[in-house]
Amino acid sequence: MRAAIVTISTSKAAGQGEDGGTPALAAYAESVGAEVVEQRLIADDQALISQTLSTLADGSAVHLILTSGGTGLARSDVTPEATRAVIDREAPGIAEALRLASKDHTKYWMMSRGVAGLRGDTLIINFPGNPRAIAEAGAPLVDTLRHAMALLLDDETGH
Repeated sequence: MRAAIVTISTSKAAGQGEDGGTPALAAYAESVGAEVVEQRLIADDQALISQTLSTLADGSAVHLILTSGGTGLARSDVTPEATRAVIDREAPGIAEALRLASKDHTKYWMMSRGVAGLRGDTLIINFPGNPRAIAEAGAPLVDTLRHAMALLLDDETGH
């Protein structure tokens, strides 16, 4: 399966500070068996996020899009809204599992508003912006995501 990584941070996109989200997302994608074929670093702009997700999903080059950033409560955190605007079907259990897995690592876990869903045959998942949280929250989902991607790609699932 092929994956795209989209890190959403106005400051990092402007060259302020080191981008830790992109490498953390790429490592996570590889842990679920994906080949990362696209990496984007964009600002917290709802229209830009939606356009980027649509372009990546509709190009048929990727099966999985992982985003990092913009899922909190700040006014600039618009990744969930941008994602909802482009998905056809939501996968709420994935987003709920990410939040639940974060519970053991941060007392602010319930403030994450990330969503997950499908646009066509592409699964889009919003991860938290903290690079460490990507691995922490995503670890319990590795096997589930492998299975989900097998279903989407009509691969053998074992049942």
